[in-house]
Amino acid sequence: MIIPLKKLKARLLANPKVKAEYALAPEFEIATELLKARQRAGLSQSELATRMGTSQSTIARLESGHTLPSTKTLLRFAKATGSKFRIRLSAA
Repeated sequence: MIIPLKKLKARLLANPKVKAEYALAPEFEIATELLKARQRAGLSQSELATRMGTSQSTIARLESGHTLPSTKTLLRFAKATGSKFRIRLSAA
């Protein structure tokens, strides 16, 4: 039996625990982009922290997806990794 994706998604999101985790997806997308930027720059967390004037544990928290960074922090991160910071909003 094949279930259409929309129905499956609706069924899964009816579960409060699943819905709460699904809501975290944007934070993990940001964390993934931060990790990719650091790796592209060839930096360790400690080296990046030094460039940003912060601690290695702060970088680890940002890359974990459990901390939502401010725009200012994202700009500093981009500069320290030689990346370009962009914000895009797309249709859902």
